[in-house]
Amino acid sequence: MNDNKFSSLSLQTAILDNLSSLGYHEMTEIQAKSLPAILKGQDVIGQGKTGSGKTAAFGLGLLNKLQVKKFRIQTLVLCPTRELADQVAKEIRKLARAIHNIKVLTLCGGTPFGPQVGSLEHGAHIIVGTPGRIEDHLGRGTLSLQHVDTLVLDEADRMLDMGFVTALDNIVEKMPKQRQTLLFSATFPQQIQAIADRYLQSPALIKVEASHQASSIAQHFYQVENDDDRLMAIRLLLLTHQPESSVIFCNTKIETQNVANKLAAYGFSVVALHGDLEQRERDQTLVRFANKSASILVATDVAARGLDIEALDAVFNYHLAHDTEVHIHRIGRTGRAGSTGYAFSLFSNKDSYKIGLLEDNLGRQIEGEVLPNNQVLSESAFTAKMTTIQIDGGKKQKVRAGDIVGALTGDNGIKFEQVGKIQLGANWAYVAVDKSVARKALNKLSQGKLKGRKFRVREL
Repeated sequence: MNDNKFSSLSLQTAILDNLSSLGYHEMTEIQAKSLPAILKGQDVIGQGKTGSGKTAAFGLGLLNKLQVKKFRIQTLVLCPTRELADQVAKEIRKLARAIHNIKVLTLCGGTPFGPQVGSLEHGAHIIVGTPGRIEDHLGRGTLSLQHVDTLVLDEADRMLDMGFVTALDNIVEKMPKQRQTLLFSATFPQQIQAIADRYLQSPALIKVEASHQASSIAQHFYQVENDDDRLMAIRLLLLTHQPESSVIFCNTKIETQNVANKLAAYGFSVVALHGDLEQRERDQTLVRFANKSASILVATDVAARGLDIEALDAVFNYHLAHDTEVHIHRIGRTGRAGSTGYAFSLFSNKDSYKIGLLEDNLGRQIEGEVLPNNQVLSESAFTAKMTTIQIDGGKKQKVRAGDIVGALTGDNGIKFEQVGKIQLGANWAYVAVDKSVARKALNKLSQGKLKGRKFRVREL
């Protein structure tokens, strides 16, 4: 299809007008290739990296066929993590702005069950959720999928990695056989083919390459002997390049926490993200990293999938990923939108098989490079520019971002440009402020009032 404009598709006028108002005119490659098949009602397998625009591809498809007047659940979108589910629901709501009275509900673990039951009693058109929590609701009879005509499996490879196969089988069993199924995955291991054979009927297979140019990522490889070497290599590279924002990928949860703890002991501004964290800890970790009050995120692949992280300067592979596609996906988080990124990978003699596969992929021989000189160990670690303050009040208390900015910058307050990202939850808010004025900001918020009342505040 030569015409890459959304207007070339048979989308509802209200949807096209909204896309135009959002500044979405040209389709990304995955949208241009998959939307014609999706709009025809075909089953689709889409393979594309994070950032390729697949959420809008399936989002537009499901919104275009939705019958708003029939107030019942017509679409189920399954995601591996709560963060991704929240992100997908937000994007669908944005795409649905021009269609009145569409109800999108998220059902994920890590949040109380009771309020979800209440929300379900009020009804919804679209459910976005994680397999475990959806299975729970089905088991307790609080959710019915009998009218679902579209099922979306987003980041299907990660759902398999996280052991959701049985849950997926149980969920699919409870929905009509006559439906459209859309499966999206960044990588395509054999188990995905097995799932596709079970759930999809004569699917169109759409594959697009990574949305970044390989040339925008400078890849470097270093040979190490053991874990002490690995940690030293990471320190030397961090101190030499001083990235403002970087992710270090580890293969296990234990390793993730150990590496984060050791780097913190050396004075680095670091947070860890893995499956053993409580949901509140995960949220706080992500907030601190996203708003630049921590400069390094040490994470497992599963924990980091679907994260909305902008402008990463560097990605580090503490250990090489188990397969090449995961490696490409990891490094694809840097060097986006025309900026240059760095990928530093550590390998040992045991990794010769993985290195061979990467050499085939890169079309070049991989030689271990020389690490920076130990003299850089006398340099100071990069210090995060911001500090995060938590306010124990949010949307339910009618607190808005403008109220927080006003409280911080009013009478003798801090400057507007010293206020960073603000995130609002139901009963909490996080605000990033310049580290140099953190004490002053904390005093302003704890002594002042928001919406005419005082809230407890603390530094994260």
